[in-house]
Amino acid sequence: MTHRMRWYLNRFNHLDSSLCIAVNHTSQYRLIRDCFRIISRLGDGIFWYGLMIGILLIRGMDGVYSVLHMAIAGLVGTLLYKWLKGKTLRPRPYEVHQDIWLTGTPLDKFSFPSGHTLHAVVFGLIVISYYPQLAVLVIPFTVMVGLSRVVLGLHYPSDVIAGALLGTLIAGLSFLVF
Repeated sequence: MTHRMRWYLNRFNHLDSSLCIAVNHTSQYRLIRDCFRIISRLGDGIFWYGLMIGILLIRGMDGVYSVLHMAIAGLVGTLLYKWLKGKTLRPRPYEVHQDIWLTGTPLDKFSFPSGHTLHAVVFGLIVISYYPQLAVLVIPFTVMVGLSRVVLGLHYPSDVIAGALLGTLIAGLSFLVF
């Protein structure tokens, strides 16, 4: 690796860590911390599974195809992010920086990429393609899930961005199949 590349990587890591710390410190306010804990918990799957059940209840058999699309793309997302976490082994920010406050519960050991964000983007893009009227609910929730991961000290901003990009890629590829 060249000197210039090392400089850019160090600069990027510094910016990523600094932004992570600044966003995470908003969790000192109880209202913010509690709000993002709830959003993160809903992003564990509760919101998306509830949405899938709601689609099936409201749309009946007409909703099966979209829910199946979401479920299969979500499974692909799970396999990909677990594989990547096992390959990159990036520690979570609170394990590296003592000024990061862990205010959420990690679901696994490693940070890269954000599985919550990946799934929020996958599910969000797919559900909006079938039911565009849900965008007013799904888009803000998806953004808040990604933000929650940094606020709670569980991910760096780059983990969230990578999760969003991977989620977009998976959703996009899934439309070639469905």
